[in-house]
Amino acid sequence: MRKPLLSLAAIAAISASLFAGNTITLEPLSITTTAITTDELSAPEAVEIFTQEDIEKAHVQTIYDFLNEQSSIIATPSYGNPMMQKIDMHGYGTDNGYQNIVVRVNGRRMNNIDMVPQLLASIPPSSIERIEIIKGSGIVTGGDGANAGVINITTKQSNDKEVTLYGGNFRTFSGSAYVGYAGEKLAVSVLGDVYQSDGPRTVDAQGNTDEQRMKNGRFDISYTPITSLELRAGAQFSKTDSTYGSFLTLDEYNDDPSQAGASNWGPSQQKYDSNVADLGFTYELSTSWVLHADGSHEKKKSEYVTYNSIAHYTYDSINAGIDFSSDLLELTFGFDGFKGERKNGDSPYSLANSTEKNSGAAYLMSQWRFGSSTLKAGARYEEVTYHYNDNAKSLEQSDDLWGAELGYNYTLSKTSSSFLSYTHSYQAPDIDRFFAPDYSTSPASIQFNGFIDPMKVDTVTAGYSYILPSNKFKFSVYYANLEDEIYYYSDPSYIHSANTNIDKSHKYGLDLFDKWLINSAWNLTFNYNYVKALIDEERQNGEDYAGNELPGVPNHNVKAAVSFLPNQYSNITLTQIYRSDAYAANDFNNNFSQKQDEYYSTNLSAAYARDNYEVFAKINNLFNQSNGLWIQNDAIYPVNFTTSAIVGFKLKY
Repeated sequence: MRKPLLSLAAIAAISASLFAGNTITLEPLSITTTAITTDELSAPEAVEIFTQEDIEKAHVQTIYDFLNEQSSIIATPSYGNPMMQKIDMHGYGTDNGYQNIVVRVNGRRMNNIDMVPQLLASIPPSSIERIEIIKGSGIVTGGDGANAGVINITTKQSNDKEVTLYGGNFRTFSGSAYVGYAGEKLAVSVLGDVYQSDGPRTVDAQGNTDEQRMKNGRFDISYTPITSLELRAGAQFSKTDSTYGSFLTLDEYNDDPSQAGASNWGPSQQKYDSNVADLGFTYELSTSWVLHADGSHEKKKSEYVTYNSIAHYTYDSINAGIDFSSDLLELTFGFDGFKGERKNGDSPYSLANSTEKNSGAAYLMSQWRFGSSTLKAGARYEEVTYHYNDNAKSLEQSDDLWGAELGYNYTLSKTSSSFLSYTHSYQAPDIDRFFAPDYSTSPASIQFNGFIDPMKVDTVTAGYSYILPSNKFKFSVYYANLEDEIYYYSDPSYIHSANTNIDKSHKYGLDLFDKWLINSAWNLTFNYNYVKALIDEERQNGEDYAGNELPGVPNHNVKAAVSFLPNQYSNITLTQIYRSDAYAANDFNNNFSQKQDEYYSTNLSAAYARDNYEVFAKINNLFNQSNGLWIQNDAIYPVNFTTSAIVGFKLKY
């Protein structure tokens, strides 16, 4: 039976991770990862900012956990894979939302050229200095896919030396170590991170469980030979090995969501390795002009052990630009270049093939400040080309795409402001959209079925911010008009299933955030998101979807928390996460007998930090609430369906 929201935590869900003390205050935070610098109060767009302290005090196992618990982002394991989760914001759906959010780490895009979600599990929470979420904006500098917005993640480079260890039930263990040096000319940092868990779910008749294994490492170095020049380089590796269970029927899910299930496809195992090398420089031409360039080379390998399917990826990217700043005007002109290739070998399902998605883009962003007003304007042109080759055919396609942003902020007082923004954005299809299963063969083979149209979106957002030393309040509303929204039509008979476009659709909603420091011992945080995503024109296989809701989009998303700080060393936080029900992911006709159920999770954390050490503990899903991802009738993937707990410590020098 579903439990109602706890009355104590109904006003809570971003863990308010603050140290106790009478001097705690809130203030507008600077936005540091965009091309144009500003802060929360004067930004002509909706933003969320999380600092290193927020992330450390949340005591999360992955960045997915942090976003799911403390931001407006929804993160859901991709068909049960917790290491490869799909993220969603502003109602683009649990199935395709991640392709409408650009994720960048130190400026490098993490979006893939196919339907593999961004591998945020490769970024240890202990390595992060800052997360900035730009909502409904960011296409000019973020590029292809920034329809819902952009998530910018910055890793830290500091003099910290720290070790974090924790363990929990299901034989969960994690250890990370960070060593940094930041001198006048040289900065070096090294990070190592391991995670493993036997998992809470049985995946087969032999009693094996959904084991997760992950290793991450990163090295960064920067050198400043002269005051005006910084040279930087970095390398990163990530290795994940994830075994996860298949779907359950409704009866199986209600009986025991931890079981393997009797009628599904059986467990899956995916190994995913990534190796990245980065180079870059920044050169100050004068006090007003700055030249910068960054490039990266990434090699990836995805192996679905279960299906004997291996794909090799090579990504090369470069971003270069020149920035101008004065008291009245900031300007940045830049170029993005990207080449991405995936090679698949022969398998029982397809011929050996090579598919590329390449792009080149130029952009211009400007921001004027005059009196109490801030005006932002920018444009981007991007050409995206595709190449497909196998031993039977060779095909090419090219699309010319335009993006634009216009935003205005008016500072009403030293503590309040309002803004209005408009964005024209786009999404070029990923390469998997050009393939479809051919069920006339046995087993079903994967065939190239042709190119589909890019997606285009016009978004208008209006907002208000009010920031006091004891209270931070943000409110925004948005409307998005979409053309050719990309989706997968899942035919119940499988015959006509295909990747295609929704002709016309729209979304609207609101975001509300409030953090209130009641006194030195108590604080509250509340984050509420409402969204409605509707299909205006679309017909498939004789069915008319006009007027239906986009499946996989909950209308209400509530995250709230209450924190008690009994002294300057201790923190106890109770959080509540709630999402309303929605249509199952494949239910475009809105007529399945089973819907996506409501999501509940109550979490409790406690920490004691003093001098150079911290001891912490956390219980997730305190009341053992069952949660799942509904794909269609009797196809449910259990997620966060049982109580888990960790206890650990951190040493910091």
